[in-house]
Amino acid sequence: MSALSNKSSPIVIVGAGIFGLSTAIHLVKRGYTNVKLLDKQAYHQSQYSHDRGCDAASADINKIIRAAYGHEIWYQELALDAISKWRQWNDEIKEGTTVPPNFSRDDALFVNNGTLTITSDSSLPQFEKDTMQNMAKAGLRDTQIDLSNADDVARAKAEGFGFALDAIDVKNHAAILDTQSGFVYADKACYFALHKAETLGVQAILGGPEGTFSNFIRDGGSRISGVRTADGVSHAAELTIMACGGWTPSIVTQLDNLCETTAGSVAIFQLPQDKALWERFSPSNFPTWSYNIRHGRQGGLYGFARDSRGAVKIGYRGTKFTNPQTQPDGIARSVPVTRWTQQSIHQIPVTAARVIKSFVKEFLPELLPCESNTRLCWYTDSYDNQFVVDFVPGEQGLMVATGGSGHGFKFLPNLGEHVVDRIEGRQNDYVKRWAWRSISEGAKPYNSLMEGTSSDRSLQYQALAMVGGSTKQLSRL
Repeated sequence: MSALSNKSSPIVIVGAGIFGLSTAIHLVKRGYTNVKLLDKQAYHQSQYSHDRGCDAASADINKIIRAAYGHEIWYQELALDAISKWRQWNDEIKEGTTVPPNFSRDDALFVNNGTLTITSDSSLPQFEKDTMQNMAKAGLRDTQIDLSNADDVARAKAEGFGFALDAIDVKNHAAILDTQSGFVYADKACYFALHKAETLGVQAILGGPEGTFSNFIRDGGSRISGVRTADGVSHAAELTIMACGGWTPSIVTQLDNLCETTAGSVAIFQLPQDKALWERFSPSNFPTWSYNIRHGRQGGLYGFARDSRGAVKIGYRGTKFTNPQTQPDGIARSVPVTRWTQQSIHQIPVTAARVIKSFVKEFLPELLPCESNTRLCWYTDSYDNQFVVDFVPGEQGLMVATGGSGHGFKFLPNLGEHVVDRIEGRQNDYVKRWAWRSISEGAKPYNSLMEGTSSDRSLQYQALAMVGGSTKQLSRL
């Protein structure tokens, strides 16, 4: 049974990141005619560019697109479906069907340069073995290239992926290449999705007081009947969907112990105008990669080819840092450190800087002399790394779409389908997995949450490093 009276019922989505954008697109595709999208960031002007003032996990240079999900076959299937839709969006641009302002038909969102997963283990981890087994069941074993397998290597070279095998020296390391994967230009992808949503009929109010959430409107008791923005305007809604990224857990406090905001650490290396380096790190010569991604504090690294301006991004999630701040109800909840807070966003914990430096020194030493800068990127983790798409218990008319846990972006083209399924009361595997839940007593969570100000992951206990101007500072760590 649908949560809405009819398809003309007013719906307000707070947050224009990937959860909000995808939901908006699929609502109107499903026939809903009164969808409003709010966000405090002026995405029409900034086009989701971090360099132009944005500050959100979705507003980034690039994001990994991978189909590998170990034993989690449901995410593998969702990722394969997403990849096919990313290709469709590329085709829409190329064919001129959907071309946002300042785009050209030569632009592309998804780049299929492969994802190279490297581990310091002597053999492939169980996650990769499970992935290969599940890909084989799907008839896709040939897309998985075990670099220790001569036949796999020969096949990759024959299919034009030889560059991805040789770009990083993985001697004495186990590694696997997924040839159907790669990355997307995240800011461009969000701007494309915003344009698509508005073209389909979504009303987007972005930036300034008029786009900034202030509070919920209550129609007596536990019913939420819309939101009020910072300019004092009321936006009536039969259904309000909170998709505010890292701000969601501190706004919808019922998410305590289910979701928490955590920070990844990012370093951007700026290539000089050197032809050899420019070519080496080109997407046509360099794969998307990860290193010891599930090895805890000394691992959790990932990175990309350069963008059109020569920026090479490396990210670290080996430690998921928190910023617990005591809220009016006395509970410490982690909140993002952004351009709108008093703390600097151009510093990352020394722990992260050292792991990044160690990898660069060993595998990509040519980046060491490059100019660089750093920042934190705030995600919303759930305790089990699964998304949370459901109605808020005890609150009629209120829903959340959150808990991306650092792997949600790839599903921008198709995630909203299942949000709408939940709204309409349809049952499927995703609706069930992403339902509101609590951890079972004695169970070990994938992500530890709500450790508060005593956590050794809290930013208040971190020595911070600022790598601005040159990596000489990084080299001294």
